Formats: sequence, structure tokens, C-alpha cells
Amino acid sequence: MDRPIVQFQDVSKRYPGKEALKHATFDLPRGKIIGIIGPNGSGKSTSLKLMAGLLQPDSGTVLVDGEKVSRLVARKVAFLHETDQLYGFYRIGEMIDYFSSIYDDFDTGKAREMLQFLQLDPALKIGSLSKGNRMRVKLVLVLSRNAPLLLLDEPLSGLDPMVRESIIKGLISFLDMERQTVVLTTHEVEEVEPLLDVVAALKDGTVFKVEEADVIRSEYGLSLIDWMKQVYAHTR
Repeated sequence: MDRPIVQFQDVSKRYPGKEALKHATFDLPRGKIIGIIGPNGSGKSTSLKLMAGLLQPDSGTVLVDGEKVSRLVARKVAFLHETDQLYGFYRIGEMIDYFSSIYDDFDTGKAREMLQFLQLDPALKIGSLSKGNRMRVKLVLVLSRNAPLLLLDEPLSGLDPMVRESIIKGLISFLDMERQTVVLTTHEVEEVEPLLDVVAALKDGTVFKVEEADVIRSEYGLSLIDWMKQVYAHTR
């Protein structure tokens, strides 16, 4: 059996006045599209930042691809954060060239294919783009890396609701799911449900359920939304 791509071993993380994660222990399988779901403040973004090495746990261990997470894990992780800033003075094509220069695993050809798919002109300046198009560029930059683990924090934010699912589904089709794993957080659970292979449910800083989406649908006979209501009701 393949080693999990992510392992949290009794992980806790505290901020002033708040415990974001409490003794969280869970594994995430490789080669899947995994959704981390939960109410606001449940620890979703903190979990991603711990996987990316942007935060260190106060106790416990986080492993990515069998390696204890540190800042060096960046070579194995591509991370899209909702608040990431792009350089407004760059053109889209220049931003791609910049990423290519700093990441050895960046696939420029794939990036340009994604731009074409999204109908984004490489000559456009970043500073002139709408919020939705800026998010599209950020998605291209992250998904063009051939890193084993791709982390997407609220990837639907800023995208037109009419095209959210088709954009994410189309972009993920560019990935090599035999060698890559996608972990995403979202408030738009219903929209990403068709994309997800695995769901990790978070509440009050604890991952209390990791389940395959097909099992939820076929064995439980539930939509992801109904499953969430059921499992959260049992944790009150």
C-alpha cells in the first residue's frame, strides 16, 4: 500500500486566544483530489499552511511524502493561498517566466496551454486584471508546477459562479494524478463535490472523519452536503 502523501501525527497549533488545531491525527492518500471541509475557524487554512511549511506545529509532527515538514518542503509543495499577491507591474507571460526561473519543476508549456484554455492573453498586465482573472492566473501558476502535492486554499474565490466548476475541472485535467495529489479547501462544497475523491471533515480544530466520496454516495446514499450535516450533527 502506498505511503500517505500527508500525515498529521497528534498535531496542535495555537494562536493568541485560540487553538486552531487540537491533537489532529489523520492521513491523506496520494493521487487523489481531496477536499478539507468544515465551518469557518475550524482549522482548514491552518492545516494547509502546516503542510506547506509556512507554519510549524506547537506539538506533534506533520509529514509530507514521508519527510518532516520544514521550509525545505517547498520543493514538494505548490501552495495557492486566497490572499497571495501577484506583481501588478508584470505581464501574465512575464509572471510565468518568473515562476519558471524560481521553480525547477515549473512546466512553462503546461502553463501556456492553461492560459489558452482560460482565454488569458499573456501580454495583459497583472495590475489590469479583474479579481476573477487574477485568481485564474494564480491557479495556472500553482498547477503548472510538477510538485507531488498541490494545495489550493479557496480556489473558487473570485471566480464567476457560472463557470467555477468547469474551470477547476478543466485545470485539474492538466495534472498527472498518478504522481500528484490535490488538497483544497472551499466553502462551495456543492460545486466541487463532483471533483472530489476524498473528503476530510474538520470541526473545532480536529479532523474527525476522512472518507472516500464514492463511499458517501454509493454506500451511504448521501450527497456530500447531506453527509456533512449528518456527521456534524453527531459531533455536537
